[in-house]
Amino acid sequence: MTNIRRIVVLISGSGTNLQALIDAQNTPLLPNTQITLVLSNRKAAYGLTRAQHANPPISTAYLALQPYLRANPGKTRDDYDAEVAKIVLKENPDLVVLAGWMHVFGDGFLDLLYGVKTDTDSSVSRQPIPVINLHPALPGAFDGTNAIERAYEAFQKGEIKHSGVMVHKVVKAVDRGEPLIVREVLIEAGEPLESFEERLHKVEHEIIVEATKYMLHAVKPIWIDSSGMRPQDGLFHSCNYRRCPLSAERWRFRMLGESVLSYSVHRCIRAP
Repeated sequence: MTNIRRIVVLISGSGTNLQALIDAQNTPLLPNTQITLVLSNRKAAYGLTRAQHANPPISTAYLALQPYLRANPGKTRDDYDAEVAKIVLKENPDLVVLAGWMHVFGDGFLDLLYGVKTDTDSSVSRQPIPVINLHPALPGAFDGTNAIERAYEAFQKGEIKHSGVMVHKVVKAVDRGEPLIVREVLIEAGEPLESFEERLHKVEHEIIVEATKYMLHAVKPIWIDSSGMRPQDGLFHSCNYRRCPLSAERWRFRMLGESVLSYSVHRCIRAP
């Protein structure tokens, strides 16, 4: 029997990228996958409706920072983050996807998901659960909010010729985690912001599915040969080994696919 890979998606808005994931689950784009929970920090987020109307319906949850703090005097932002983490961990997910989640997580969330700390309700240690985020800009450019508008404005000033989108691993520094998939999106002279934004969103819908599939492959156990130097040939993976191409220039990675900037789905090979 094939194991179903479990995904939790966090949203704050209309959920168009969530819809891309819903449409892709249990298809060749995301085989043997199930979105088990959609959590929002905004009660009116239409993404919750998308989840409820999916076939089969997807469980939803709502937890917002300010209502949580008002209902729990003495609690902090870190406590809120930890509460979100506890909701997520109850689903036992293989992967957490931030798809338009407009809240910056701190230690309270990330330490629990990455296994740095254990839940105070349980002494059982957990395997780290990867968390990825979609951001509508290229790595190192336009971190944080309003990235699309800021990129468009920079183009009008002649400062850039293109922008892009990326999916990256989530770390404490905002939008500074290791990029997983990156795509350039050209800005056409004379086009209105709405046109550029629409084209960029179409790319978002593609790469959030691609990155999710990649990470679900990546969290599988990897085999290391007797030299300790090389994962099993052809196995898609992400590892912390110091001589992996993800972390050292002495190795290189072989591109798969045609997109110049989609550079993270790879096979490790020894550099000559």
